[in-house]
Amino acid sequence: MLRVFLTHTPEMFEGYYGTRALAALQQHAEVVRNPGGTVLSGAALAEAAQGCQAIVADRATPGTAETFAAAPDLVAFLRVAVDISTIDVAAASAAGVLVTRATPGFVDAVTELALGFMVDLARGVSGHVQAYRRGEEPAGRMGLQLSAATLGIVGYGRIGRRLAEVALALGMRVLVADPHAAAEDPRIAMAPMEEVLAQSDFVVCLAISEASTRDLFDAAAFARMKRGARFINLSRGELVDERALEAALDSGHLSGAAMDVGRAADQRPSAFLARRRDVVAAPHVGGMTPEAMEHQAMDTVRQVAALARGEMPDNTVNAAAAHRLARIGMRQAPARSGAPG
Repeated sequence: MLRVFLTHTPEMFEGYYGTRALAALQQHAEVVRNPGGTVLSGAALAEAAQGCQAIVADRATPGTAETFAAAPDLVAFLRVAVDISTIDVAAASAAGVLVTRATPGFVDAVTELALGFMVDLARGVSGHVQAYRRGEEPAGRMGLQLSAATLGIVGYGRIGRRLAEVALALGMRVLVADPHAAAEDPRIAMAPMEEVLAQSDFVVCLAISEASTRDLFDAAAFARMKRGARFINLSRGELVDERALEAALDSGHLSGAAMDVGRAADQRPSAFLARRRDVVAAPHVGGMTPEAMEHQAMDTVRQVAALARGEMPDNTVNAAAAHRLARIGMRQAPARSGAPG
């Protein structure tokens, strides 16, 4: 039986793995739990996982070159998330360690949060709540009706497609910018990013994070947005120049922003933006529903089960380089399909 190290601290375990997934994992492997409340990394992670053939890692636990070099028994590093930006895939490949990721089970959860952000920004709900809690009587102000507004989506993956469906059901006009995608619904207009920014009342960032999209939303991008528009980031913090966003809000060019991600620790919104009255911020909780959490945890259960059967799991990243698979009776093989979105 395989021996698997589960990196989640007790707090992380409750929100991102859960007892049902753990019970399922234990049917296929001997599971060693993180013994403390500290996120492990580097040599400390390798030491804790000594004797384990696989590490099932939460999103806060990095996969570093130091870990792969110091873990001679390790065969696979399985991330319970779509994002693998903190895994040194090159180092894992050099060591012959297989890297896998989970599929995005949080599409509905993040879409619902996007809808909540739009309603809040359109009607000032958070501001009214805060005023009442301070013992004040807030003044009513004119809001924006979503059915009369234009939604611009930058990045047309699974979440973008689902958000477009919801927006169309509300009667919104939907524009999409994504050079690598096409819209099947004739009610959705594909357009260059510049046009989407210029015409939208709400702009939602759902683009993937890669070198070419770093600071995708910079001062020039915010300047292209129509005056009074609202900006929402539900992708990754590094896609947004936060000081440029601050300046766009300070000048009144943008009337508000909402974000579930940012450049603070664990991809949380930066405090200097989150504390503003014209910003609605959440601490990276878009995928924190039981359904979304269990979906991704169960992906790793299926991956471990495949390894235990001597089969290549789904959603591998570097299968061709994973020569340590031979240690559990497997040969290197091409990855099976399962791209995130």
